[in-house]
Amino acid sequence: MALFDLRDETVRYDGKAVLKGVSLKIERGEKVALVGRSGAGKSTLLTLLHSQHPEKAALVPHDGGLVKTLSVFHNIYMGRLEANPTWYNLVNLAWPMRREIEAIQPIVADLGLADKLMQPAGELSGGQQQRTAVARALYHDGEVLLGDEPVSAVDEHQARAVLDTIAAAHDTMVLAMHDVDLALAYCGRIVGIQDGRIVFDEPAADLTRQDLAPLYIGEA
Repeated sequence: MALFDLRDETVRYDGKAVLKGVSLKIERGEKVALVGRSGAGKSTLLTLLHSQHPEKAALVPHDGGLVKTLSVFHNIYMGRLEANPTWYNLVNLAWPMRREIEAIQPIVADLGLADKLMQPAGELSGGQQQRTAVARALYHDGEVLLGDEPVSAVDEHQARAVLDTIAAAHDTMVLAMHDVDLALAYCGRIVGIQDGRIVFDEPAADLTRQDLAPLYIGEA
């Protein structure tokens, strides 16, 4: 059975269809990139996938979804709130426990945030905030990671390091990506989206960046 199975889905916002008759199956173990210009429907498709299995999927939203007044530690810890009783979460909000700090430290180390653990998220750069959001999803430890442009705010070297970390932690991932070179390098399957429709769904090995270029014609 497929992990995700969308069948002829249409999604409207304010009366306008942003996804139009989309069907998509994703099996366990697949690494899938959703590519297309801004506004094509990638974010909506990711949200729809997440809604099918919210308990299994960790989501990195496009805006990060961080609480800027809380520390990096607390933002990451929030990725696993549902796994703990309320009293335990409240204790960690006030006095982070050593066991939780030690569980999170390897993740922030892999993402280059080891020295930022107790710093308020709002004081971080855009790239550091984005990596914090990725760390929260990794700490969630879901079966699949869904990422909406999870490396858009970092340089190519950092992007590859982040994607290496994500790929090592998750056999299954679905990433909305604007950088087609990274999409081809890190994902085995490429789903092209244009005007709310899937226009191709092909193995990455069969595609080049030139094949993906028509998706972006006319983009500013």
